[in-house]
Amino acid sequence: MDYSQIALNQGLTFLAWITGVVLVIVAGFLIKLLIDLSKLSKNLNETSIMLNTELKPTLQELGETLHTINDLVKSTDKGVDNIKVIIERVIGKTKHISESIIGGFLKGFISMMGLFSKK
Repeated sequence: MDYSQIALNQGLTFLAWITGVVLVIVAGFLIKLLIDLSKLSKNLNETSIMLNTELKPTLQELGETLHTINDLVKSTDKGVDNIKVIIERVIGKTKHISESIIGGFLKGFISMMGLFSKK
């Protein structure tokens, strides 16, 4: 065999070995990737189970809390409406009394002016 044939055989042998090494390295990375994806899916499954078990009671408690707050607001609205009615009645009576007082004062003042103007 001549020298070029030997060099070609050695080059092809080297290329085959390097290709094999690269394929082994890529296969190792792919196996590592599959293992990591398996762990990730397991963690996601555990997380979803935990969310399902924890979220339902939390949402139920939140609904009860909102219902309680709603009842409190309704009772507060009733109380405010009652106070508003009482204040309107007091203002109406006060207005009536003040009109009576002012009217009486004006009548008295006019009567006194009439008495003083006659003399």
